[in-house]
Amino acid sequence: MKVELVTTLKRQATKTLADLHTSKEPVLITEHGQPSAYLIDVDDFEMMQKRMAILEGIARGEKAIKEGQVLSNESAKEQMKKWLK
Repeated sequence: MKVELVTTLKRQATKTLADLHTSKEPVLITEHGQPSAYLIDVDDFEMMQKRMAILEGIARGEKAIKEGQVLSNESAKEQMKKWLK
């Protein structure tokens, strides 16, 4: 992963963005020697958001199972029929 100082980003934003689009490698921006932010490609960010939504759905499903909030196959089919009318 590439690391850039925030001052470098301020001075060379166009070059940093061009490099990012070419390499698709995230850039860690530091301020006062400490990590401050990540700069990532738009497509990569959108893909990560989609993956996060899927993982959150799985986590909700696992929680529902753990709490006993489940339906039988037949009950689920009946409820789906109501929604699909």
